[in-house]
Amino acid sequence: MNGLAAHEVTVAYGRQTVLDRASIHIGPGETVGLRGPSGCGKSTLVRVLALLHRPDDGHVSIDGNPVTGARYRVAAAVRTRIGVLFQSPRSAADPRLSLADIIAEPLRATKAERIQDRVVELAYTAGLTTDLLRRQPHAVSDGQLQRACLARALAHRPDYLLCDEATTMLDASTQAHVAAVITDHQHRHGTGVLLITHDPALMHRWAHRVIDWPPDQAAPATAVEHADHH
Repeated sequence: MNGLAAHEVTVAYGRQTVLDRASIHIGPGETVGLRGPSGCGKSTLVRVLALLHRPDDGHVSIDGNPVTGARYRVAAAVRTRIGVLFQSPRSAADPRLSLADIIAEPLRATKAERIQDRVVELAYTAGLTTDLLRRQPHAVSDGQLQRACLARALAHRPDYLLCDEATTMLDASTQAHVAAVITDHQHRHGTGVLLITHDPALMHRWAHRVIDWPPDQAAPATAVEHADHH
């Protein structure tokens, strides 16, 4: 089955089980909303789906193909199919780098061609002016830094984009711009999007279906879905 999926994934930190046989599926071109209280494992699920954290049990698949390992133990052609945008751009960006270098990171990691041209193109798409590209994170606003992180997340034109409270720290106009950029990318490339947010209005406007998290532990492979179709 096409899509990005977690299958019966379990993750524990020490004695605390954060995910217990959790499953979820994001299809190509659809936006799946995920809502639940803080501390219920949503961010850990994102890290597992993004291939940044290997689960203790279960696995992730992309378009039906199981993926083993995490980070650089996964082939570049596989891991670059998934982009992720975190809540805090300050935590997600190296404070020593310029915005241009932050955007260029995934391109350099895969030895892409025409990196400088691609950085300018991505910055423009994300709403960053060229003068901002020379600045380091401390010299820009949270909104500007999150736009750079968005540009970085889209660098490889991912098939799946994971948004973990990505608009929480932004003002209304920047929220709208980030959502518009992601929606445009989704329409152009058929990208599947996982949207985690506590904003019910954003969830209602954007998500094709919404899952309440954590799922019923009596039926761990099935989450509760709602008819929020658009």
